[in-house]
Amino acid sequence: MTLLDALDGQEYIIKQINTDDEELNAFLFSLGCYVGEPVTVVSHLKGGCVVSIKDGRYNIDNQLASAIEI
Repeated sequence: MTLLDALDGQEYIIKQINTDDEELNAFLFSLGCYVGEPVTVVSHLKGGCVVSIKDGRYNIDNQLASAIEI
């Protein structure tokens, strides 16, 4: 299941991030988005979703949301 399939307001644990882009992996890590970290989908938008990770909220697009397995 990916972030695109997640229910709004429910907390999930990140199981895997499927991307081969090292810069993107480093960026996600800097946000606190890595395997084992809890993530909550605040809301789904037309082009992506808003997620809450640690103390921040981030808008991520559908392509990235589909790469994050929960």
